[in-house]
Amino acid sequence: IYIYTHTHTHSITYREKQAQRDFVLEENMEVHGTIGDKKKVMVAIDVSEYSHYALEWTLQNLRDSIANSSDLVIFTAQPLADYGYVYASSFGATPPDLIRSIQGNHMKVALAVLEKAKEICSKHGIVAETITEVGDPKDAICEAVEKLHIQLLVLGSHGRGTLKRAFLGSVSNYCANNAKCPVLIVKKPI
Repeated sequence: IYIYTHTHTHSITYREKQAQRDFVLEENMEVHGTIGDKKKVMVAIDVSEYSHYALEWTLQNLRDSIANSSDLVIFTAQPLADYGYVYASSFGATPPDLIRSIQGNHMKVALAVLEKAKEICSKHGIVAETITEVGDPKDAICEAVEKLHIQLLVLGSHGRGTLKRAFLGSVSNYCANNAKCPVLIVKKPI
């Protein structure tokens, strides 16, 4: 059994402790030959400071495990465009060029987010695979976890209160309940 001492300025949640413990136990089993393949850790990010904090936290706290026995995947979802407003504003005929332009902008943002994440990983000496998919972020993340055989999913928490979360939904809450692997939700200190 490994014991982690947490010296950062924010408190570590029970879920974070549990995910770290499970990850280290799996690493120990791999060293002793009970798991054959490298583990895959996926950090799902977006343009928010919260997701970049989760990536930094992962690189600082799980760096040795990732560097020695895991592959790191950085994932971002390109949101489905809501073409309803485009359709309405163009009086019923949405120009195909406008749709391609919106999709192109979403792709540019996603690629910029992934490039920034690769630079952050590089500063920590980690090479990461980057992936982007089009879709509702919570569904796209859970589908990627399954498709890529991810063993640990790391997400940032936007820190919304209960009321906002009830109205707006929560990607991290959805993934914690639906992803087919352990989920580590990293909350940025206030």
